[in-house]
Amino acid sequence: MIALLLLWAAPLRCDDQDKARPERAPGLVEVASPASLATERAVEAGLAYLARAQQRTGDGSFPVDLTEVAKEDYSPLGVSALCTLAFLEAGNAPGRGPHGQAVARAIEYLVQHADLAPNSATRGYITAAGDQLSRTHGHGYATLALAEAYGMAPDSQRIREVLIAAVRLIETSQGIEGGWMYTPRPSIDHEGSVTICLVQALRAARDSGIQVDAGVIERAVDYVRRLQKEDGTFRYQLGAERSSVALTAAGIATLNAAGHYDETAIQSGIDAIWSRLIAAEEQSGVDDFPEYQRLYLAQAFWQLSDTSHFERWFEVERARLLRTQDEDGGWKGSRFGTCYATAVNCLVLSLPEGLLPIFQR
Repeated sequence: MIALLLLWAAPLRCDDQDKARPERAPGLVEVASPASLATERAVEAGLAYLARAQQRTGDGSFPVDLTEVAKEDYSPLGVSALCTLAFLEAGNAPGRGPHGQAVARAIEYLVQHADLAPNSATRGYITAAGDQLSRTHGHGYATLALAEAYGMAPDSQRIREVLIAAVRLIETSQGIEGGWMYTPRPSIDHEGSVTICLVQALRAARDSGIQVDAGVIERAVDYVRRLQKEDGTFRYQLGAERSSVALTAAGIATLNAAGHYDETAIQSGIDAIWSRLIAAEEQSGVDDFPEYQRLYLAQAFWQLSDTSHFERWFEVERARLLRTQDEDGGWKGSRFGTCYATAVNCLVLSLPEGLLPIFQR
């Protein structure tokens, strides 16, 4: 732990990095480092685990085992969407790549769980029977996954139809404060983590060619800005004081998704994150939602123009993930199940490859 703390606490100087990195001779091919090779093997083992797990369900979803997950944490829709993103981020596409068939089955599952009834009050809502937890979180992740898949398969009219309906539902269910809540309808209630998820889904949809109402994004950005406290952290919701590293990282990632980078609000948020990370490490503290925190920390740091923040954090986090991966390729111990943790950790380890537009720097 002391070694991890020293790595986080020590400032990373770009000039020292440049001196330590030997210049490549013209024409020579750069050889992958042992760390990058170990990361690639970890991701492939994780994806192989997810592909095997998917075969157990028979419908393209990824299992959430109730023997390891409490009933209130049962969330197959959200978990399946995140697993789909993990495959896509590693370079697989529907029907293409080492896990192309797994991706195709996962996309089919998401498409089939979209409400496309013409007169439905929730037309476009992607949900699954029995899943009381995913709700608009799951809808956001599913929309994000479909948007990224559509960018790889723009001829798919089925994905396009669902994606358009899913985006319209997000637009019409925005609350009066500019945020969203757990149900797909306008409300006076609102919550930051849902808002963050839906804004990223809208950005991905727009990037894939789907029309998105710019006014919706503008109101959402204003809402996220108002979540920030004087100490730089971001609240769970307006009117509440509770904030966290995870929510602060997610808030920064949302501003990035809306096209705002390296501004004062983001810099103060980054400073607050480091302060809390170092304090938590000194106290051996563990976040209540470690995978969620890891996913958004990776995005917040990765999309900064100052790459030293990501490098400083990723060196420690990659070592932690490589050390804790099970022999079967999964990561156990998450309150939301092994597939959830494995998908998130694969996403984080794959992020430097920059294959999905939503995660690109």
